[in-house]
Formats: sequence, structure tokens, C-alpha cells
Amino acid sequence: MNPLGRFSPATFVVVLAVYLFYTGAISEYNLITGSVVGFIVSFLVGHWLVENESKFFSPRRLFYAVTYGLRYFLIEETKTHIDMAKRIFTLKANPGIVRIPLDVESDYGKVLVANSITNTPGTIVVDISDDGKWLYVHWIDVSTLDEKEVKENIVAYFEDYAGRIFD
Repeated sequence: MNPLGRFSPATFVVVLAVYLFYTGAISEYNLITGSVVGFIVSFLVGHWLVENESKFFSPRRLFYAVTYGLRYFLIEETKTHIDMAKRIFTLKANPGIVRIPLDVESDYGKVLVANSITNTPGTIVVDISDDGKWLYVHWIDVSTLDEKEVKENIVAYFEDYAGRIFD
């Protein structure tokens, strides 16, 4: 058996990228130490984190991930921050907890959707059903209780990209 049989290249790439991001510089020292840390982490736990290496290195999935990240941080976040600023000045709020059906299958996709909702001003995921099919979200402006409209207003964009990236 290959002694590196448990090594996960996908985990190595992610750990190295995060290491370089947090050190703030791409130097020879950081590349070496980041590679050592990435190798150790990917060897010890990589086989638990990534089930299918070919999915991780898929150019189509990478394209969707980059597109999602750019659109989310540059457009969606900006729109919701402006909306929240308006709500602060007008004191307009109709808060409540809504139940939203979740169609994403993979655990990573569910986490992406839940984190995206929570990071968006005015919404926060407070629970996920035991079967993983429903999200319970605190929403600052409950304008409807219709599940389809709630889903369209809160999760449709996130879920679409999560499915393209992880499912």
C-alpha cells in the first residue's frame, strides 16, 4: 500500500492557500512552512474532508465557486447592507422565524447555504432540521409566509450555486 494513500491533494491546496492568506505574504519561508503544515493536515485528516478529489479540481466547479464568491461579496452583500442601513434609519422591521425547504444534498452545500444566509445582514440560520431538509431562519422582514416566496427571497441564489459547486 502506498504510504501516502491517505494524502489528500485537495486538502493540501486549501490548507496552503489559507496559510498564505493569513500570513499575508508569499515568501519562500511561508511557502515551505505552509507546505509542511498542508502536508501534515492533509495526510492526517484529508481523507475525511474530501470524498472525491476529481470534484474538487473540476474547472466547472471552480468557475462556479469563483463566480459565487465575487457575486456574493460584491453584489449581494452590498445590496443587503444598503437595505439594512435603510431599515436602521426608518426603523422598519417585521422580524420572525421562517421555515425554508432545502434542496441541496451535500453537507458542504448545506453549510455554504447556511453560512451565506447567516453572513447576510438581516438573516440568521437558527436551526436545521434533523433530516437536513429544512432551515429555520430569523428574518428581519417577514413579508410573506409562503414557502416558495420565502425561499426565493432568502435562499434561491445561495442554493443554486451550492448545488453547482458541491452536488
